[in-house]
Amino acid sequence: MRIHLGVGTIAIAAGIAFRIASYEWLALVIVIFFVFILEILNTAIETLVDLYTEDYHHLAKVAKDTAAGAVMVAAIMSVCVGLIIFLPKIVNWFF
Repeated sequence: MRIHLGVGTIAIAAGIAFRIASYEWLALVIVIFFVFILEILNTAIETLVDLYTEDYHHLAKVAKDTAAGAVMVAAIMSVCVGLIIFLPKIVNWFF
């Protein structure tokens, strides 16, 4: 969660620095909060699984791994959105 918070803060700072358009802000805010929401749900699922059983169970592992995978997919999607928004601006800034 701390890593996502740090990267989200950097993305917001970059948005301010590059003066991105309102529709780009909308996309950026949506993906940042989507990752946070899934991170919270992942924590809730892992806590519930741990509350239910302390023993190793294959299905408990599947539940935890699936929830973590959802966070990873959302993070990859947010990186893609960030590249779509910021890559042209970075290229224009250098050239």
